[in-house]
Amino acid sequence: MKEDIWGGFNTNFNSNKKHSMLNKLAASELVLNEDGSVYHLNLLPEDIAQKIILVGDPDRVAKVSQYFDTIQVRKNKREFYTHTGTLRGERITVMSTGIGTENIDIVMNELDALVNIDLKNKEFKKEHSTLQLFRMGTCGSVNPDVQVDNMLVTQNVVGLDGLMHFYQDYKFENEFSKNFLDKFPYSTIKPMLYFSEWSEELGNLYRDAKYHGNTATFPGFYAPQGRQLRLKSLDDKFLETLNDLGVTNFEMETSAIYAFSKLLGHKAITVNNVIANRRRGEFSADHHASEKKLIEWVLERIIK
Repeated sequence: MKEDIWGGFNTNFNSNKKHSMLNKLAASELVLNEDGSVYHLNLLPEDIAQKIILVGDPDRVAKVSQYFDTIQVRKNKREFYTHTGTLRGERITVMSTGIGTENIDIVMNELDALVNIDLKNKEFKKEHSTLQLFRMGTCGSVNPDVQVDNMLVTQNVVGLDGLMHFYQDYKFENEFSKNFLDKFPYSTIKPMLYFSEWSEELGNLYRDAKYHGNTATFPGFYAPQGRQLRLKSLDDKFLETLNDLGVTNFEMETSAIYAFSKLLGHKAITVNNVIANRRRGEFSADHHASEKKLIEWVLERIIK
């Protein structure tokens, strides 16, 4: 009987047997493709740069890499598309993550494995490598004063998806998180909340953004973001309540990017293009032009 990559028939899983006496990772823990690349991203360590731009939409990868001076790597698997090249003499990568923090769970763990795990021997490296991660995404605002088609840099983030509660060592609190938890009125959602914050070092690259704010990361597009089709959302005042608690905008990935960066020792920043103001019912008149502006604005600050 052959075991599949997820453990298959072996139901007697014992966490103490994940690693051997030599601290090797079991095949079921670090899954690789036949060529030795990480399973979902389909990448080898030499395929990525130390500076990585993360975008949600696979179609946005080529929109970013067209600004590179050279493109040396083009790879994809599922929704994960990666281009690595050079910009002004420095190596840089752009990668699509798809939508949602469940995809970020894959992206962050596999990116970290590429630089901090010896894939061939399946052992942790003795020296830690730090990635610089720049999320370039779109968002909606819950603050009626925030104008569309402008850049908003995320300083603090609250995740409403519960992902980081599956990780034993994650804990983060600051003034924003304490105030948010003290006043958050939804008891069914409250146990799922977790928090994180930007890399101030990377944030300094974007200090001229029109807005700096606090972001809520949602686990869905419809009811979690207050939309109603045939199903009613939790509360007609949900977005307004978030704004009252200090939230400026919302999207679907940043909380996991920031939290994993804290856990794994990487640096992360999210630059959002505000394409909608939900409180005023406004949407960008030309989000393609706004997207182009975002890409150029981010790239000129990553590499001088």
